[in-house]
Amino acid sequence: MSSPHLQTYNERAKKHANKAAKALLEIMEDKKSNLSVSVDVTKTKDFFDIIEAVGPHVCLIKAHIDILEDFDATVIDRLRELSEKHKFLIFEDRKFADIGSTVVLQYSKGIYKIADWAHITNAHAVPGPSIITGLASVGIPKDRGLILLAEMSSKGALTTGSYTEDAVRMARARRDFVIGFIAQNRMEGIGASDTDNIAEEDFLVLSPGVGLDATGDAMGQQYRTPEQVVFESGCDVIIVGRGIYGKGENVDTMEVLKQAQRYQAAGWEAYNKRVQRA
Repeated sequence: MSSPHLQTYNERAKKHANKAAKALLEIMEDKKSNLSVSVDVTKTKDFFDIIEAVGPHVCLIKAHIDILEDFDATVIDRLRELSEKHKFLIFEDRKFADIGSTVVLQYSKGIYKIADWAHITNAHAVPGPSIITGLASVGIPKDRGLILLAEMSSKGALTTGSYTEDAVRMARARRDFVIGFIAQNRMEGIGASDTDNIAEEDFLVLSPGVGLDATGDAMGQQYRTPEQVVFESGCDVIIVGRGIYGKGENVDTMEVLKQAQRYQAAGWEAYNKRVQRA
């Protein structure tokens, strides 16, 4: 049997027990899109203008809900409506990083109540397995999925070597809830022991730092093309932000739409090229 990343998204969806992972893969196949747009803006008007423009062309909307300066409860209601209208999942990029008892409250309580509306969220592996245990206690009953940060796209990131291996080991122990990684490469087999059964291991890899027109920025972000990310490195989802909407202020929705279509096409072309070599 070919490596999971050489199989189609539809073939992989049939094998995933986690409902969030299955739904994401099915959406990717149905919409012919492995594009996630990271909507990192501070005003709700810009936030929804971007989502309305890119919605038909993405599999996933990635949000940092806590940076919206004019947030109120209606933001979540509208985000859910757009998720259903355009058939995308919601990924709250919370990057939890605390002990189990604390992340339970951060995930389920407060003004955001992330577990109620985000199909997927993510966490650092630094606190150890207890962070997964805590988040899973809230997320599994709601059919949510968790992404662990195994690698990052910023220059000088410490998410390398033994850190990455430990993150994958933690995920391997909780495949019911951990569905994949933020990473730059495939993670199957990383950190595995001789007794680990990795034959059917299939983690989704979501990769930030994707750009068609730039190789980096002044803040240390490093960009790779969809071809490099999906075809060469075997990642599953390309995460794009400023490459689609620029500074994110007073957005030109027609230009945003144009760029979303451009990235969708590039990501899907790289995916087709990948599975055709199986």
